[in-house]
Amino acid sequence: MATATLSIDLDAIAANWRALDRLSAPDCQTAAVVKANAYGLGAGRVARALAQAGARRFFVACAEEGAAVRQALGAGPQISVFSGHMAGDTDMINDLDLTPMLNSVEQITRHLEALPGHPFGIQLDSGMNRLGMEAAEWEAVASFVLEAGPELLMSHLACADDPAHEMNAAQLAEFHALTDGTDVPRSLAATGGILLGRDYHFDLTRPGIGLYGGLPFEEATPTVALSLPVIQLRDLAIGEIVGYGCTWVAEAPSQIATVSGGYADGLLRSLSNRAVLWAGDVPCPIVGRVSMDLITVDVSHLEQAPRKLDILGPHQSIDDLAAAGDTIGYEILTGLGARYMRRYIEGTGRA
Repeated sequence: MATATLSIDLDAIAANWRALDRLSAPDCQTAAVVKANAYGLGAGRVARALAQAGARRFFVACAEEGAAVRQALGAGPQISVFSGHMAGDTDMINDLDLTPMLNSVEQITRHLEALPGHPFGIQLDSGMNRLGMEAAEWEAVASFVLEAGPELLMSHLACADDPAHEMNAAQLAEFHALTDGTDVPRSLAATGGILLGRDYHFDLTRPGIGLYGGLPFEEATPTVALSLPVIQLRDLAIGEIVGYGCTWVAEAPSQIATVSGGYADGLLRSLSNRAVLWAGDVPCPIVGRVSMDLITVDVSHLEQAPRKLDILGPHQSIDDLAAAGDTIGYEILTGLGARYMRRYIEGTGRA
């Protein structure tokens, strides 16, 4: 079989949620971010595992993602939508009982006129300049919005993965200035914010990347493993090249394994001649360029010809691979392709 196998440990994801829940303040609810198809791992299976672990509130990027999570979870759990109430979303928000995080006066007007009495939250810009209302805009509408009864006031930290960054304290102060005295539940912290401490936790935390084994949650249990089958082995003489552009030339007699996987599967071209795969405990370097469907690996030093090589596993995390490709673990994780055969692991009793 030429299809690579992506193993997804649902018990590990649940264990990471419990760990981040324990790190959140005792009087604080811990939600779960399952946007982007649960960071590429399958929103339905992941959301159900997190609900069994105790999560009761989920966050997605858009209403369409909310529909998939609602189908998986059924009625009950709250599903909040970061992009708010976009034009055309009204029926979906109403029918699926989604809670939009409204980002502008335009969205507030649309929501209150189209769905009076339907739950909503407000997203405020505390300095990141991405989503949410700025201070002047919020000040102009806060009185009548608060009368309408938002369920949550939230913002998002720009630099929480760097605890020493001055932006964290600045955003915390701005969020207090925007929300103190409102008597509405508040949320500022995702994974990085949880790790900054309880001053950042407020009433609800929203862990995302930490659930899936990524930094900045260094104590996270790894959640994914990716094994690439070897399609062909070939022996090279000194001076022979490998791959597009002749970027690698054999300096000694070599054996090269061509494995199934490439940039069409989320294994970045920037990994070329930089990253390693693993045969058990033995590292094997990528040689030549990563192409669309294939990666070439030097296995000359192995005692036995491999049938598969691991690119994610006990010796290489998503962040390790990201460092080799000059990117971040988020991009590696969310880019893991649709061609992989996904194998879900659960029921091991991991606490």
